[in-house]
Amino acid sequence: MKIGIVHDYLNQYGGAERVLEVLLEIFPQSQVFTLIYDKNKIPQFLTKQNIKKSFLNSFPFSKFYYEYLLPFYPAAVESFDTREFDIIISNSSAWSKGVVTNTKTMHVTYCLNPMRFVWESFFSLIKKKGIISKGLKIILSQIRVWDEVSSKRPDFYITISKTVQKRLKKYYGIDSPIIYPPVNTEFFVPDQNKRQEEFFLLVSRLKPYKSIELAIKTFNRLKKPLVIIGEGSHYNYLKSIAGRNIQFLNYVDDNKLLSYYQRCRALIFPQIEDFGIVSLEAQSCGKPVIALKKGGAIETVIEGKTGLFFEKQSVESLTDAVKRFEEISFSQQECRNNALKFSKERFKKEFKEKVFEYYETYKREMEL
Repeated sequence: MKIGIVHDYLNQYGGAERVLEVLLEIFPQSQVFTLIYDKNKIPQFLTKQNIKKSFLNSFPFSKFYYEYLLPFYPAAVESFDTREFDIIISNSSAWSKGVVTNTKTMHVTYCLNPMRFVWESFFSLIKKKGIISKGLKIILSQIRVWDEVSSKRPDFYITISKTVQKRLKKYYGIDSPIIYPPVNTEFFVPDQNKRQEEFFLLVSRLKPYKSIELAIKTFNRLKKPLVIIGEGSHYNYLKSIAGRNIQFLNYVDDNKLLSYYQRCRALIFPQIEDFGIVSLEAQSCGKPVIALKKGGAIETVIEGKTGLFFEKQSVESLTDAVKRFEEISFSQQECRNNALKFSKERFKKEFKEKVFEYYETYKREMEL
C-alpha cells in the first residue's frame, strides 16, 4: 500500500509540523508533498524525509515572501500527481485538502482549520482602505470560491477540536469526528531539579491573529518578566512596543523549549486557538496556563486546576487573570495528568485505526 501525505508549508515549525512528524511515525514510508520547503527552518528529522516540493519552491524569494504567492497556491497544490497512491492524507489548515485524486485513491483530510483568512479573518484583513486592500478583497473572494469547491475533494475528514468541528459544519456543511492532536508527553516532562524562575512564557508564531500584542501591553503594564519564543512577520513591530522586561528568543530547539517550560511560572495563551498544542506541552511539564476562554483552550485547560481563563482580549482582562494567578497554587501533577490524556501514543492508535477504517469503507463503496 502506498501512502502520500500533503502538508501546506515546510518553512516553519509549529503545531502543524509536530502533527506531521507523528504522521510520519505512523506511516514512515510515506511520500511527503508540500508547497514551500525550507530545510533551514525545520528539524533535521523532517529534512531526511522523501519530500516533493511544488513549482512555487523555484520562485525567487519564495522562502521569504511565500505569503505574496497567494494567487498561485490553488494551481500549486493541484499540480501534485497522486495517481500512484492508495491513500492520500492531507494535513491541512488551508491548501493541502485541495489536492486532486482519482477514484483509485482514498483521500482523508486531518483538518487543522478551514482556511482562516477567507472565513474567520476575512474582514480584519481587508479593513484598511486603499487599492491594496481592494485588490486583496478580490483575491480572497476568488480563493474562497476555490476553497469551498476543493472542500468536497476529500472522501473523509477528521478534525482536531470541537472548535474546528463547528467551523467545518458552518463553512463546508461537513460533519467530522475529532481526534485530538498528539502531545509528546514523554519528552515534555517536569524537572524537579530545575528551580522555578520568575518569568512567564509565551510560545507562538509571531503573527497578528496570535494576539501577542495583547500579552506585551499587559506585561508592560505589570512590569513582570515575559519570555516570548517564536518567529514570524510581526516580530519587528512586537519588539518595538515591548518593554525591557520582555525578552524575545526567536526559534529555539526542543531541548531549550523544554527548559523554558520547566522553569517558567505559567504559560500565557492570549489567542483564539484551534487547539493549542503548546498549552498541553506546558501542562505536560507541570505548568499552568493563563488562557483566553475561547477556542481550543476550553478543551485543554481545566479552570482552577490546570490554569485560569480570562474572558476578553483586553489588557484589563488579562491583567486581572495574572493577578488572580498570583493568589492560587496549582498542582504540578494535576497539570501533567491533564496533558497525558492527549498523548502521542493515544493519537497514533486512534488515527491509524480511523484511516484504515475509512479505507475499508472506501474500497467497499468503490466495488459496488
